[in-house]
Amino acid sequence: MGWVDSVRSTRTGRLTLRIVVGVLGTALVVTGLVLVPLPGPGWLIVFAGLAVLATEFEWAHRLLQFAKRTVSAWTDWLMRQNWLVRVLVAAVTLAFAAVLVWLMLKLSLGVDLLSMAQMFLTKALA
Repeated sequence: MGWVDSVRSTRTGRLTLRIVVGVLGTALVVTGLVLVPLPGPGWLIVFAGLAVLATEFEWAHRLLQFAKRTVSAWTDWLMRQNWLVRVLVAAVTLAFAAVLVWLMLKLSLGVDLLSMAQMFLTKALA
């Protein structure tokens, strides 16, 4: 019998474990969703949060299984496509990520990378 089983053996332990798992899993999912538009592991963090939630909640287990099937189907479809479709999907994904990074930098920090690049090129070519 592991420590989780001993915690689950009491009513208070079960409730405490569900609350801790719920708070931790929800925090991971929310953090991952905030990070999804940014380049990085946003979806990985969302899936990790769902995996944590799935240890105590059946709805999270079903949602995680659905997400795994969907990602697997998308990956299988993409791998069956020719190289041109793969390159186009990669280009659209990179363009989308670049626009999101540009927007986030401009709106949050007031940094406009396009105007900075234009000024740099103007000085370099002059």
